[in-house]
Parts: sequence; structure tokens; C-alpha cells
Amino acid sequence: MGRKVVIIGSAYPLRGGGITTFNERLAQAYLDYGDDVTIFTFSLQYPSFLFPGTTQLSKEEPPERLDIRITINSINPITWYKTATKVAELKPALIIIRYWLPFMAPCLGSIARLIRKKIKTRIISITDNIVPHEKRFADRLLSKYFISSVDGFVAMSRSVLNDLNGFDNNKPRRYNPHPLYDNFGEIISKEVALQKLGLDPNYSYMLFFGFIRDYKGLDLLLKAIASKRIKELPVKLIIAGEFYDNEVKYQELIKKLNLVEFLVLKTCFIPNTEVNLYFCASSVVVQPYKNATQSGVTQIAYYFKKPMITTNVGGLSEMVPDGKVGFVVEPNVDAIENAIFRFYSEKREEEFTENVKTERERFSWNGLIETIDKVIL
Repeated sequence: MGRKVVIIGSAYPLRGGGITTFNERLAQAYLDYGDDVTIFTFSLQYPSFLFPGTTQLSKEEPPERLDIRITINSINPITWYKTATKVAELKPALIIIRYWLPFMAPCLGSIARLIRKKIKTRIISITDNIVPHEKRFADRLLSKYFISSVDGFVAMSRSVLNDLNGFDNNKPRRYNPHPLYDNFGEIISKEVALQKLGLDPNYSYMLFFGFIRDYKGLDLLLKAIASKRIKELPVKLIIAGEFYDNEVKYQELIKKLNLVEFLVLKTCFIPNTEVNLYFCASSVVVQPYKNATQSGVTQIAYYFKKPMITTNVGGLSEMVPDGKVGFVVEPNVDAIENAIFRFYSEKREEEFTENVKTERERFSWNGLIETIDKVIL
């Protein structure tokens, strides 16, 4: 057995959003690498008034092979001390803390500081966002508190790497693209996926996937597909994901634009066991984000060998070479509409799909582990 590694962040029994899925997949990668891994996760991640979804807990079976310990309450400092004590007892050679939201800074930053008082080890952070998509009072102070508690950083977009410079210029940091998500089930044929979802095979389907929040630009996409030339295509949009934003405004927009017959609405949480159906049924994944750093949806699309239409925000253009595996456009209605029309009218699905098969090879979990090791050397 190799090193003892501890990951601190979201994991089962929290349901499989992007961060939970990532942490569990990273732990599996370390196990495959020959290391011994323990994840410390939350008994309470968000107070109910801060959580916009229906439930924070998974209804699926726990992941196999993983040692997951449920010890952290994000608003209870007593649990922070107990978690630090339990981590220190393991004497890990490496601790990885996942940071994605300033709200978590007091909890995660305090745990890191408490661990340091007990043992000597290396603590690095994989940072999704330093400056959050939806800004709030005191975000900067909170992020600064967390950043000062760790030894180094791995960012999955260059924009986040640049954001770090506004807080710290000395600690080591590296960029590593988000690895491929290969843990959402098998790849099945489009025909089988359409059949399982009960969808009409005479249409092609675009996919908008994931939690619905304002910054993800679903409103831009709805306005784009309302154009006459898109409506004339034999195409429908699948919206698969739970509302984390005001559902009423989207329903009103759908009604106003007369889009009901052009949509497949699955606006609930999609369990991991069903993710493959939606990707395999689709011809293209659309990410019309107004702002972003990186997106796990991109890496699910790569795994299922799906072309993408995405916007030129954050690190998305680093992940999706324009004109090769899809189109990268500005985050406005006209640009998104034009990309959709080009994709279908120019019949680019087959070409882009072949290029995806090649491009996806650069997103490996072993590559991320090697990047982390370079940070801590």
C-alpha cells in the first residue's frame, strides 16, 4: 500500500452532484494508484434555508470500495475540531480539501488549521471557484481565510488560477483540466436510449443537463430555440436537471415563446444510474453559461462521446476546441441560435463525434494525481 491520503469534501450519503461525484472518483483513482484513501464528508452540508433543491441526501447505493466517514457539520465548530482530530489520527501524507464556495471557508479553513496544530502534513486544495458565480457580501474575506490555511492549489481552469493571484502570489499552484467522468454507466446506442426514455426517434435531441441556476443561461437557450429557423428543424431540447432557481420564470418564458412542444422536461434530480440515458439519447450537449469556471457536464459529454455547444466564458473554451468537438460562442441568444442551426444544417454531428473520441484522451485522473504531486513536492 502506498501513501495515506485524506480527501475532505462532499461525498455519499450526499447525493451525486458534480463535487460529490468528483471526490468519489478521485478517491477511486488514488486507490487504483495504490494509495490508501479516506474521505471525510458532511453530516450537514447546507442549512435547509440555503439549499434550493428537494433533498441533500442520495437514494442510491453507496459507492463500492470507498472509506467515507460522515463527521462534518458545516455550521457546528465542535464537529470541525472532532474531524481534525480524526484526520490527524490517520497521519496522512497528503490532505486534499475541495473548495467551491465561500460559505464553506470557515468550516474547511478551520479544519485545516486545527489539523496543522496536531500533525505535520501537506494540505492542498482543489479549487472550483475562488470568486463565486453568484456573489455575496463577505465572499472575498471568507475565501482569503480559507486560502491562507492550505499549502497549495490545483485549479481546473486557468481563470480560477488567475483569480488566486488576487489573494496569494507565493503558494504553489497548478492548472489541470477537469478529468473525464467515466462513472455514469455504460455507453448505449442512441436508439436504445430513446426507447428507454420514451422519446420519438424521428427527432434529434439537444441536451441541457444539470442543476438549473441563473448563471447557466437556460433562458438564453430557450430564446435561441424559439427562432423560426430552429423551430423548423426536427429537433427538440431535453432539459434534465433540478431547479435551483425560480422555476416560475422559466415556465412563463416557455409559455411566452410557445416552446412546450419543442421541449422534453425532466426537471428533477437525475440519479447517477440514469445519466447515461440522457447523454446517449442526445446528438449535442448545450452549455449556454453566462459565466463559469469549468463544468463537469463537459466531462460527462466527453465520456459519452457527445459534441458540445458552449459559451466562451471561464475555462470552457480550454475544454472544447471550437470547430473541432463543437462550437464555442459568445453568451448571447443570437450566437447560441446560430451555433445550433449550423450544427444541424451543416450535419456536423458525425465529424465532431469522431474528434471527441480523440480529444477526450487528454483528461485523465492519473494526470490529476501527478499534478497534485507536483504541487506538494
